[in-house]
Amino acid sequence: MRFLDKFEGPIYAIFRIVFGVLFMGHGIHKFFNFPTEFPYGPLNPMMMAAGAIELVAGILIAVGFFTRPAAFLSSGLMAAAYWMAHGSKGLYPITNGGELAILFCFAFLYIATKGAGQWAIDKK
Repeated sequence: MRFLDKFEGPIYAIFRIVFGVLFMGHGIHKFFNFPTEFPYGPLNPMMMAAGAIELVAGILIAVGFFTRPAAFLSSGLMAAAYWMAHGSKGLYPITNGGELAILFCFAFLYIATKGAGQWAIDKK
């Protein structure tokens, strides 16, 4: 589809920005109880570390700064989150609630391999 080729850069930039902002939202939820109260009570050290990665890496990915390392770290965090929080509840993501962790994991792995792209501080 040659027609769509000219939109590849902007569409990838939107993909990166959207995933970064969505990931940042998880950190905001953990630390600032926004937009709702965080349902799991006070944060233990592991949840604090996860929230810090979500918040900082989400911002970095969205603005395209240190994109590759931030995305790689985020991908690893989501792989660990899947196996620690969801994998023990069953093998299939649809039944163990881990679809979002898998989507984030592989989206960030893709971003880590492709780099920041357009509309980024790093510019590749």
